[in-house]
Amino acid sequence: MKQRLICASSELVDGGHGVRFTVDRQGVSEPAFVVRFEGRVHAHLNRCGHLPVQLDWQPGEFFDHSGLYLICATHGALYAPDSGRCLGGRCNGKGLEAVAVVEHDGQVLLIEEGGESVG
Repeated sequence: MKQRLICASSELVDGGHGVRFTVDRQGVSEPAFVVRFEGRVHAHLNRCGHLPVQLDWQPGEFFDHSGLYLICATHGALYAPDSGRCLGGRCNGKGLEAVAVVEHDGQVLLIEEGGESVG
């Protein structure tokens, strides 16, 4: 199992700014992001469950004003930061797709699975 650097751990603050990156899946480049919530890092594809649009209203701004929920800037759908589960709004029960990451020695790393890579 290969790992690739996404960012330094210090770049992620609980409920704060996230880091955008891309993941290649079967030859297709997909936008993704990583955030910190309740002390742990969580990553998802940067694609709303309702429409195929990116969530952040400004690059790296994924949380709502409370810092408790991920929010789609296009139509306000709310998602759980840890699981990507749809919590309300137009996501109609469709959550975010998780991306496997790990935090180790002050770095956040993508866990590459079957041809995934980070850009």
